[in-house]
Amino acid sequence: MTIKIKRPQELVRLRRLALAAQGLLQTQPYGRGLAGARKAINHIGYVQIDTISVVERAHYHVFHSRVPGFKPAMTDQMLVDGDIFEYWSHAAAFLPIADFRFSLPYKHAIKSGQTHWYKTRDKKLMSELLARIRSDGPIRSRDVEANTEKRSGWWDWKPAKKALEQMYMEGDLMVSNREGFQKTYDLTERVLPSHVNSQMPSMEEFAAHIVDQQLRCHGLVSLKGLTYQRRNAELRKAVKALINERLAQRTLEQAQVSCGEVFIFEAGALERPLPRSNSRMLILSPFDNSIIQRERLKALFQYQYQLECYVPAAKRQYGYFCLPLLYRDEFIGQMDCKAHRKAKHLEIKSLHLEQHKFDEESVITAFVDAITKFCHFQKCDSVSLTKVHPRHLARGLHSALKPLQAAAE
Repeated sequence: MTIKIKRPQELVRLRRLALAAQGLLQTQPYGRGLAGARKAINHIGYVQIDTISVVERAHYHVFHSRVPGFKPAMTDQMLVDGDIFEYWSHAAAFLPIADFRFSLPYKHAIKSGQTHWYKTRDKKLMSELLARIRSDGPIRSRDVEANTEKRSGWWDWKPAKKALEQMYMEGDLMVSNREGFQKTYDLTERVLPSHVNSQMPSMEEFAAHIVDQQLRCHGLVSLKGLTYQRRNAELRKAVKALINERLAQRTLEQAQVSCGEVFIFEAGALERPLPRSNSRMLILSPFDNSIIQRERLKALFQYQYQLECYVPAAKRQYGYFCLPLLYRDEFIGQMDCKAHRKAKHLEIKSLHLEQHKFDEESVITAFVDAITKFCHFQKCDSVSLTKVHPRHLARGLHSALKPLQAAAE
């Protein structure tokens, strides 16, 4: 049986279920600081790593949105402590170390040639690098990149870097440490904590892991979203079979929203007390776990979002790197900004707010509070605001931001 979601309050319940599962309704759902960061990634399943740096990078931003007192150095600490590991999810990501075994099927597929990371592999160079790491210890990516004079006599940095990455994707190497985007590689056997399960999962175990994890961290899922960016046909088939089995057992239920998308959730979830929203605004990363599946975002929140840094400048509608704005239980706009780190200044190039049901004064108050916290996160002391839509909000926003703008003068 499929429940038809027709009334606005029913959709609100689905939205809050999704946001609460993502840790975006409570002020500190996982606690604070390093302990909170550990709990956060264990719950949400991964944090995407990204290189774009117009504001703090995505892997720091995702934690910041959920964990008060989070500092960027904490991700490096978790990596060194063996709480997380780095590998490929739907993109490069930090993952809970407890989920290590579920990275093995993809590693095996690359190593066996079922799929490819690089189309051609320099097996001789890979063997030489592996032997060197085994005898001399970990190697930093910059040790390879800086070796343009070929002092070792047997490598050129580009092939060597590719060889390291290939062995990392195949599973022979792991990232043992990070300094910014400089990675240190070591043998997996030396990096992986001894207590971690490293047994290859069966297809049924892998499917159960995905279903359980996605229900936990998203609250409700679509069949397509469960295997987002996973091209393994056998895995998709196993996930679908498991969902059908649990629906038949009535441990899961499903509901259809107005656009036709069907969402699956734990039985009884819609009868539980409605998670509370609050009056704060969250400035989210474009790579945040809650919005990375754009079709899901549109179906559930009627929020159309596109990351325009990949769009030619002349065709951009909102800006190069717009950050989604979540107020209470709705996405109500986006903000294009840049952190000028030397000047400690946050430039808001454009702020676009969509039509919404909320009081404008309350939204402005929430925005200013969010920007103040966001500035601290960016290590900025001042803010400027250039363009506002709709235009009638400009005066109120400039007035409310005046204490932060004054610091720029």
